[in-house]
Amino acid sequence: MDAMNERLTRPGHNCWRVERSGRFAVIADADEYFRAVRQAMLEARSSILMIGWDFDARIPLGDASADGGPSCLGEFVVWLARRSPALHVRLLRWDKGALKSIFRGTTLLTILRWKMHPRITLRLDGAHPLASSHHHKIVVIDDCLAFCGGIDITEGRWDTREHLDDNPLRVSARGKPMKPWHDATSCFDGPAAKALGDLARDRWRIACGEELSPVSDGAGCWPDALEPRFRDVPLAIARTRPEIPDVHPAFEIEQMYLDLIARAQRVIYAESQYFASRRIAQAIAKRLTEADPPEIVIVNPVSAEGWLEPLAMDTARARLVEALQRLDHRDRFRIYHPVTDAGADIYVHAKLMIVDDIYLRVGSSNFNNRSMRLDTECDVVLAADRPGCDAVSAQITALRDDLLGEHLALSPQEVSRRIQEHGSLIATIEASRGPRGQGRTLVPYEIPELSDLQVWLADNEIMDPEGPDKIFEPLEKRSLFKGWKWPRRRRPTQAACARRPVR
Repeated sequence: MDAMNERLTRPGHNCWRVERSGRFAVIADADEYFRAVRQAMLEARSSILMIGWDFDARIPLGDASADGGPSCLGEFVVWLARRSPALHVRLLRWDKGALKSIFRGTTLLTILRWKMHPRITLRLDGAHPLASSHHHKIVVIDDCLAFCGGIDITEGRWDTREHLDDNPLRVSARGKPMKPWHDATSCFDGPAAKALGDLARDRWRIACGEELSPVSDGAGCWPDALEPRFRDVPLAIARTRPEIPDVHPAFEIEQMYLDLIARAQRVIYAESQYFASRRIAQAIAKRLTEADPPEIVIVNPVSAEGWLEPLAMDTARARLVEALQRLDHRDRFRIYHPVTDAGADIYVHAKLMIVDDIYLRVGSSNFNNRSMRLDTECDVVLAADRPGCDAVSAQITALRDDLLGEHLALSPQEVSRRIQEHGSLIATIEASRGPRGQGRTLVPYEIPELSDLQVWLADNEIMDPEGPDKIFEPLEKRSLFKGWKWPRRRRPTQAACARRPVR
């Protein structure tokens, strides 16, 4: 059978398991997520498992006015354990990040209170290779509801979908204004949520050496405020598990990305914190050299956070985009950055991908080497490639248009109408985006000038190795463009850039 006629999700190849979900929703931005996760945690009877890169006990978690509980995460967890005698709350977070965050404000005091409670357990995850991180963003409640995506329950993540320039609620624990922030996660129930509970317990076992029992009597705890976009759908769970002793590695996420890019017929829409993965860029390059490639639109932040990340990730992005533009003979590849009404940069932390009207992926992995081979990651994938999936396909397309509408300050319906009018995602964005500083919009990526040092660091993947075995690999064996074999093509005139219609 031709590979393109087979179903995308194949356990053991590009995913771990495929399970049904009665309800499935993609949540854009942390305002809605924090509300939803708070409501769900209120319904927990026996188990809350929080497996994450970071948790900040000081942050307000959702709206406390409706339930009478404490506002901040740390006090809320204690309050939940006290009000529910059978409830055990377990938190597992990356150990290296904890060394920095433990001294934030009242965090140390809250951790001591957690430690003193017999049914609150905090552990640090150090079961990872040198220079890697535990990067999951997972919450599982009673094995009947799960959240999985890119939003950390920590400081600086909260924002609304309007990304206002001056939102008095978007502040740090000390009242300092925080930057606009775009993010995404997912929520689902049914056997798929139980499977994510199995994954979370396995991670707990690897990190802590303790076997946790599944929840046998979980009841429905779907948050009332969250409307499921999809019902009764299969979800694939894909992982990155780096090579460490006594743990079988898994690189399903990398294979899933490659399979999704290969299957695209009309359009790939993606949101990612980075664009620095050599293998992802190679897969895109292969498509761009085809006679009639799909449109590929990626939404990135203008620059990575921190001081090391811009040096590594932004420079690698510049080098890869420069190479891809040489191959883009049909003008089908774009990277954009979202900005606020006044033109301030919105930081993109979402990790999401939509291919045609068939495939939807959301999770914790980025377009960088670390996410493919070095860090622990978890993504979920919805594939509407079975007979009778027309309604699911329509909802996948509606979600894409909803996300684009957020960035362009348009309704999803208006985005859909304009795509029908222009017959192209790129043409729609170009016709819809306004001048910077005159309303929320998307700004095209521009390749910056790079110093010799930046080029050397990017080309040798110094700060973004492909895996633990590559960290100490001799520099002469490294290359950002290793395996780059496709011919360079000259870009044609504008008249030659006709695109196929996009739904």
